[in-house]
Amino acid sequence: MDTALTRSQFVRWRLAIFAIFLASGLSISTWASRVPSIKDDLTLDNAQVGLILLGMGVASIIGISTGPAVMARTGARRGMLVTMLAFATGIVLIGLGSTVFVSVPVVLLGMALFGFGNGSVDVMMNVEATAIEQQMGKTILPVFHAFFSFGTVIGAGIGALAAGAGLSVATHAAIMGALIAVIAVTCFFQVPVREAALDAADEKPHWRERMHVALEAWREPRTYMLGVVMLGMSFAEGGANDWIALGAEEGHGAPAGMGAVALATFSVGMTVVRLFGGPVVDRFGRVLVLRLLAVTAAAGILLFILAPTLPLVLLGAALWGVGASLGFPIGMSAAADDPAKAAARVSAAATIGYVAFLGGPPVLGMISAHIGLLNTLFILVALVIASGLFSGAARPLRADETTATK
Repeated sequence: MDTALTRSQFVRWRLAIFAIFLASGLSISTWASRVPSIKDDLTLDNAQVGLILLGMGVASIIGISTGPAVMARTGARRGMLVTMLAFATGIVLIGLGSTVFVSVPVVLLGMALFGFGNGSVDVMMNVEATAIEQQMGKTILPVFHAFFSFGTVIGAGIGALAAGAGLSVATHAAIMGALIAVIAVTCFFQVPVREAALDAADEKPHWRERMHVALEAWREPRTYMLGVVMLGMSFAEGGANDWIALGAEEGHGAPAGMGAVALATFSVGMTVVRLFGGPVVDRFGRVLVLRLLAVTAAAGILLFILAPTLPLVLLGAALWGVGASLGFPIGMSAAADDPAKAAARVSAAATIGYVAFLGGPPVLGMISAHIGLLNTLFILVALVIASGLFSGAARPLRADETTATK
């Protein structure tokens, strides 16, 4: 059994996981906010940017898929440290490849490390966050994801300032990579060793047995139903992170730097709902909230695509962020309804969500080469509507369903 934590230990654990979520968001918006600069530095078109994103997506899917294996081998605590250092190194290499070496292969290497590290750590940090939610006994997972969004807001703001000041991508990326590495090391010492998170212990089952437990959830139909719910919203969130800046500047002719502002607007909308949405979910239930937010996301994306003026583009970005805000965290909470199997189910659900979050944007890039970026975003409208239609899968398990699965 896990050792009972003191109040101080629990608070430090919670703060550390908040910081890890923030660092993940910070890393993603560091890349996303400088996509126009990287594209110009390497003289790429949208299809080529899409191929680079595909490289990151493949590495991310590998990281997500092997996240349970990494956790089974090292435990979540040590695994988060190693994978955070990996994506911090990747960010630095992306900057060097863009500005110093002007080399697509170097950028691809950086994107591979960045994608693998982020994909793997996302599984583990969600396992930790759902454990904290279970101990608190109330919906708090959206707040953890708000810290991810808060990280994207900070990263997008820094990116806008860096782009406006003419700061090279290499310098910008080196600073952010170093900051993330410091966060990783600091948080490692605040996360407790937990048997449920497969952390190292004196007496523990063979890692193959732990892998069996980690993969058990993939045999359960509810995992895939939740996956449909999360896929649409994750696709919408990932698509915004990677393409909203170019959509604003190239699709709508916004001036340089306004793409980062659009990304920040999206992230602010998402962050606000994640910060204050927990009590709303507890009051009205997961299913109703998911359906209302699906409608909001669809309306926001449509407004972003069709808006004739920049203020309306930014309003669409804000509604897009609001609507896409809770799909992923509510899916994670639903996966953790049975504490006895929470770690395995959260790992499986996170894998489905992050495949869409990270694998979807490259597909959008390749499609946009044929029909245009703004037209491509209509795909997201269809996906978030599908997410709303399948939201019944997030309904809490009944007591008999929970005990039957133990």
